[in-house]
Amino acid sequence: MKTYNRVKGNAGEAIATSYLLKHDFEIIETNHISRFGEIDLIAKRDNTYHFVEVKYRTALGFGNGREAVTYSKQKTIRKIATEYLIKKKLFNNVDMSFDVIEIMGTLQDHQIEFLQACF
Repeated sequence: MKTYNRVKGNAGEAIATSYLLKHDFEIIETNHISRFGEIDLIAKRDNTYHFVEVKYRTALGFGNGREAVTYSKQKTIRKIATEYLIKKKLFNNVDMSFDVIEIMGTLQDHQIEFLQACF
């Protein structure tokens, strides 16, 4: 099951990356790992760094993707983002946005909802 989830996660992240690039974002990093955990995408547009959690669903059996970004997950993402910006010496020079990209459907036929600054 973990292999399937990773393959599905990679597919969702590829869709999200393509979406962001089409909307004038620069992809800084994918699957950034820190001591606190992992963030799917770090993107930048203008002077704002976007820390993006990608949730890909083929069906609603487990609910909407955004529902999986719990308060605990949000806290983890904030810690990762803070550590990233401090390590890169960017903390005082940029704005941050915590976003979710929700993908629903198949690889060929899907809808994307980009929830910017949603937490």
